[in-house]
Amino acid sequence: MELAGKVILITGASRGIGAATAAALRARGARLALTARSEAALRETAAPADFRVAGDLCDEEFRAALVQRAAERWGRIDVLINNAGVGLYAPTWETPPVLGRQLFELNWFAPVDLARRVIPLMRAQRSGVIVNVSSIAGQIPLPWFTLYSASKAALLSLSDGLRMELAGSGVRVMAVCPGYVATGFQQHALGGAPPARLVSGKRFAVSAEECAEAMVRGLEREARLVVTPPLGRWLAGLYRLAPRLVEARLRRIHAVQEDSA
Repeated sequence: MELAGKVILITGASRGIGAATAAALRARGARLALTARSEAALRETAAPADFRVAGDLCDEEFRAALVQRAAERWGRIDVLINNAGVGLYAPTWETPPVLGRQLFELNWFAPVDLARRVIPLMRAQRSGVIVNVSSIAGQIPLPWFTLYSASKAALLSLSDGLRMELAGSGVRVMAVCPGYVATGFQQHALGGAPPARLVSGKRFAVSAEECAEAMVRGLEREARLVVTPPLGRWLAGLYRLAPRLVEARLRRIHAVQEDSA
């Protein structure tokens, strides 16, 4: 896929993977529509030529206005990147329902609704791409991150189902599964903290720029799935082949966290 001149809508574009992806796409000549909750942070990230709209993606009216305004600004939408998301480090049975709903509203319902709104435009164009940023945690459930893992697994299933629904329409779907990315994601979680051993493993993390570049290269080669770092593919494969082995290892990490709490 040639990205120069393409109109690309990116959610969660004010920091981390979203901001890095915007920079990588801008360098390839794409026209960008960027959204995030913070107007000030978005202003710092966006270039003068970018179209930006700040607002709450958990608000259905804002999502509708976002797609409408982006389409009116550029005349089309070629790629939707559902990047915005939030974490929650807490046992399922201790999570207040309001936080669980907030997690799923941003990680699941917002991407579904945005896809629902852009797909008719893309079908009319006979071209377009829906990019859903899931996670390695969507392929391998993490016991310190259960509800987050569930929301990201749902996003993977959505991607696979949409791909079949849209076959022959000219609209493609790509899922992205980052592993540990060095961003401020953990500091902006709805609650809790990750295991200390996970935090100490930052040396194995990829940068937001590396993750963004992998995503953009996936767009260029019309990939179905992008996993970054590549080690994530091996771990997901091992989980499918030997789930008990992987679960035992994850339980030990989780047990250390609980013991130190």
